[in-house]
Amino acid sequence: MARSILDEAHIHPAIRERIAGYRAEVVKEVQAAVAANPVVVVGMRMNPFPKKARRLLDAAGLAYKYIEYGSYLGDYRRRLALKLWTGWPTFPMVFVKGVLIGGASDLEKLLANGELNKML
Repeated sequence: MARSILDEAHIHPAIRERIAGYRAEVVKEVQAAVAANPVVVVGMRMNPFPKKARRLLDAAGLAYKYIEYGSYLGDYRRRLALKLWTGWPTFPMVFVKGVLIGGASDLEKLLANGELNKML
């Protein structure tokens, strides 16, 4: 998969540091959780899809780490850092064994076809 990413040569040197460090603490927090847990769900309040992902994992009897960043009413910038880091535009972000598998519907498909158990 080749995702379109702006080449560093097309980013002015004066802002490279700002881009690289944008909300780095949030990205590091999620990276640490992903390294320490087989399944991580990153979500937000008021959004039904992180709840759906958690219900699916609960129903399957799978342990997971849940991290929540605000709601529709706040913490947008923290969530933006994660979207920029992963390239995934929505929440939840579900990681399995360090791999971003997508959102709730992607998790549901992997559970239904048995692929998630193979990954674990």
